[in-house]
Amino acid sequence: MLRWFVLVLSISICAAAEDPKKRVNLQTLAKGWGIGITWVQSYENGLSDMVKSQKPLMVIHHQDNCPYSQALKTAFGADRTIQKMAKEDFIMLNVVEETQDPNLAPDGYYVPRILFVDPSMTVRTDITGKYQNRLYAYEPADMEQLALNMMRAKVLLHPEL
Repeated sequence: MLRWFVLVLSISICAAAEDPKKRVNLQTLAKGWGIGITWVQSYENGLSDMVKSQKPLMVIHHQDNCPYSQALKTAFGADRTIQKMAKEDFIMLNVVEETQDPNLAPDGYYVPRILFVDPSMTVRTDITGKYQNRLYAYEPADMEQLALNMMRAKVLLHPEL
């Protein structure tokens, strides 16, 4: 009886030690933007993964206490097309703290803003949203525009698609 107890206890401890860490890490990096997506931890990791994979990097700048960021996060997470492209075609990074690369703020440090970087490490300032005063801003109603821009970033990298 004691052996069974020790065996069950050992298995429980091993199972508990593995799964929660993975779940917490995925949820922590996703920050609500989509847990089915592989998120990189930092801009530097994103650049490295981008070069290795030859997939464009999508950088989402947001703030936890910003109602515009929260609304965009909800729309982004609910859009199946965007979630699928983000999962399959991009290296994904969402950041609350600004990066050290001033190229990621070509028209200012507002949030939310979304920029694309291609594997040649060029920030694609030509891929913009629809607002003239905030070129890289998206609102919840702009998911179709964002999906088109994601497709554009992908096609610019692989014109044969």
